[in-house]
Amino acid sequence: MGIDIVFEYPAWFLIFCVAAGALVAWFLYRRDKTFESLNVWLIRTMAVLRFFAVTIIAVLLLSPLLKTNLREVEKPIIVVAQDNSESIVTGKDSAFYRNEYAENFNKLVKQLGDKYEVKTYSFGDKTEEKSEFNYTEKQTDISGLFDEINNVYGNRNVGAIVLASDGLFNKGSNPVYSTGKSLAPVYTIALGDTNVRKDVILARVNHNRFAYLGNNFPLEIVAEAKQFKGSEVMLTVLWDSAKVFEKKIAVSSDNFSETVPVILEAKKPGLQKYTVSLLSLKGEVTQRNNSTEIYIEVLDGRQKVLIVANTAHPDIAALRQAIEINENYEVDVRLLDNLDKNINGYNLVILHQLPSQKPAAQSLMQNVIKSGIPAFYILGKDTKMQSFNTAGLGLEIQVKNNSINEVQAVPDENFSLFTLDDELRKNIQKFPPLQASFGDYRLSPAASVMLKQRIGMVATDMPLLYFTQQGENKIGVLTGEGLWHWRLSDFSINGNHNAFNSFVSKIVQYLSVKTDKSLFRVNVKNHFTESEQVVFDAELYNESYELINEPEVNMSIVNSDNKKFPFTFTRTGNAYRLNAGNLAPGNYSYEATVSVGEKTLNARGRFTVSALFIETVNTVADHQLLYNLAASTGGKMFYKNELENLGNEIASREDIKPVIYNQKKLRDVIHFKWLFFLILFMMAAEWVTRKRNGAY
Repeated sequence: MGIDIVFEYPAWFLIFCVAAGALVAWFLYRRDKTFESLNVWLIRTMAVLRFFAVTIIAVLLLSPLLKTNLREVEKPIIVVAQDNSESIVTGKDSAFYRNEYAENFNKLVKQLGDKYEVKTYSFGDKTEEKSEFNYTEKQTDISGLFDEINNVYGNRNVGAIVLASDGLFNKGSNPVYSTGKSLAPVYTIALGDTNVRKDVILARVNHNRFAYLGNNFPLEIVAEAKQFKGSEVMLTVLWDSAKVFEKKIAVSSDNFSETVPVILEAKKPGLQKYTVSLLSLKGEVTQRNNSTEIYIEVLDGRQKVLIVANTAHPDIAALRQAIEINENYEVDVRLLDNLDKNINGYNLVILHQLPSQKPAAQSLMQNVIKSGIPAFYILGKDTKMQSFNTAGLGLEIQVKNNSINEVQAVPDENFSLFTLDDELRKNIQKFPPLQASFGDYRLSPAASVMLKQRIGMVATDMPLLYFTQQGENKIGVLTGEGLWHWRLSDFSINGNHNAFNSFVSKIVQYLSVKTDKSLFRVNVKNHFTESEQVVFDAELYNESYELINEPEVNMSIVNSDNKKFPFTFTRTGNAYRLNAGNLAPGNYSYEATVSVGEKTLNARGRFTVSALFIETVNTVADHQLLYNLAASTGGKMFYKNELENLGNEIASREDIKPVIYNQKKLRDVIHFKWLFFLILFMMAAEWVTRKRNGAY
C-alpha cells in the first residue's frame, strides 16, 4: 500500500505556508522585554508551537488530499452447483447419493477450497447458495443457474463452474444456449443412470383449462412403457372417486408410446379434479410417474361479446382475434347494415365508428344505452360526432375542419381501474400512432383516463382511451382508430401478439365483468402446484366505497383433514396481501374476517394444490447434454466416481490465476480529526505557557 499527498493548488504554495508560520512566530517572539527573564529554550518551544500551528492551518487551506494506493489480490472463484431435484434419487441408487456421494462432493469442495474461493450452489426449481442438499426440488432449471451466476459474478474472477447433474431439465430454456455467455469453463459431473430401466410412464396429459357445463371436452393422454414388451397396462380416469374412463393398452415394444384420446362430459360447474393413472407393473424402477391430477374449470356459460361495425375494417379482425384467445369469451361480429339480432343477450357491445350517418346507427345506440349493457366505443373518421356528443358518454369533441391527427398513446400514471404491468406500458408507447379527430376535447371530471394523446413530441391532456359510467353501465371510449397496426407492431417487436392481446383482454374483462359491490373481497387463484406460493390479495371498502386498510384482516386456511392454519394479512399501500407460502398437495378452504366498526365482514372460498411429478417422468439421465455443456466452454465431463480427478484437473489449469486489483482512494486531509486536536493542543499549550509568564 502506497500513500501520497496531493494538492488542488501548486505545491510551491507550501513556501508561503511555511513563511506565514515563520512570520507569525517571529512577530510574537522577537526580542520582547516580557520574555527577558524566561529560559531561551522555553521561548523557542512556544515559537515552534506557534510556527507549526499556523503552518498546518495554512497548508489545510490548500485543500490537500491523501492518495492511498491499495493492492488487492482476489483468488479465483470456483462455483460448484449441485442438482437438488427429485430425479437424482428416483432410481435404486438413491442411498449412494445421500451418503457416499455426499461425502465425496464435500471432499471436492474442500480440495478446491485449499487453493480457490469456492461458492456452493443448489439448483432445481430455484437457485440458492447453500451446501446441503435434500433432493426435494420438483423441477430442474439449469439455465436459471447460469443466469444467477452471470448476475452475481459478472465482474468477478470466476475460474471455473462445476455442475453436478443428471442432465435432465424441465424448466427454463435449453442450458446449452445459456453457456454462450458463460463466465468460465464448465466442468460437469454426470449423475444418474443412462440405462433404460423398466418403467411405466404417464408422460403427459394435454387438456384445456376450461370447459363449459353440458359440453364434451377432450383429453389427450400420452402413455409410455420401457422394457415391458408383451405386457398390458390399464389406463383409468377418475372424476373425484368415480371412474369415467378405462382402457387396456397392449405394450408392443420395449420403447413403447401411445397417445390415447379421451372425451369427457362437463357435468358440474366449478373446479373439477380428474386423476389419470396407469396401473403399475412388477419390476418398475419407480411408480411415482404412473399417475397425475389435472384440474379443469367448468364454466356455466361463456361471456358473449358483440362487435358492431359501421363498415368493414381491419380493426375488427384484430379485436376478434385478441378476445377469442380467452376461451371464456364468445365473439359475434356484425356490420350495422346486417344487424338483425336482439342485443339483450350480450355481456358487452363494441361499437366501431358508431354512431355514424346511417339511420340505423342512432337507433342502435339508444338500444345499447337503454339495455344497460356495457359498451366500448371506438371512434373514427366515419363517427358522427354530433350524435356522440349528445349521448352523455363523458366526452364532447368539437371537430375542426374534419381533420385527423396521428396520435401516440401515453399511459396515464394515475389510472387505477385495473393494472397495467411495466412491460405492457412500455410496449404501448412503442406502438404506431392511431388516427384521432383534430379538435377540442372536453372530458367529464368523472372519467378515468387510461391513455392520453401525444401529437408528435407534444404530450397533451386529450384522452385517447378513457372509462366512465352511464348510470350503472360501464362505458369505454377509444378516440382513435387503427388498432390493427398495434397488433402487427407487437409481433414485429416481440415476436408474438401477447402485449396487444393483454391490452384488449384487460379492457374487455373490466367492461364485461359485473361490478362487485361487496365491501370486503379476497382474490386468489383456484389452482396451484406444490412448487407455487399461495398468494392472496384483499380489498376493504368503507361505506363511501373508499379503499381502507386500517383494520386487521385474519384468515384461516383449512386442509382436507380439517386442520386449520391461521394467518394475518399484511398491509400494502391501501390494500392487503398474504403469502401463505408453499402448501402440501390437497384441497383447501379459507375464510377471511375483518371487523369494521361494529360489523364483521367475511370472505370464503376454495382452492386446490396439486402435486408435481415432472421430475419422475424421465428416469434416463442425459449425459450427452452434460458433455455438450462442458465441450462448448472448454471444460470436461467427469463421472460421479471421478471427483478427485476433477479437482486435480482444475488445479492443473494455468489460466485460473489470482487477479491483482490496484485501487486508488482520495480523501481530504482536513477530514482527519486528529489534525484538529493536534492544532488545538499546540495552540492551547502555547497560550497556557504565555499566560503563566505574564504575556496577554
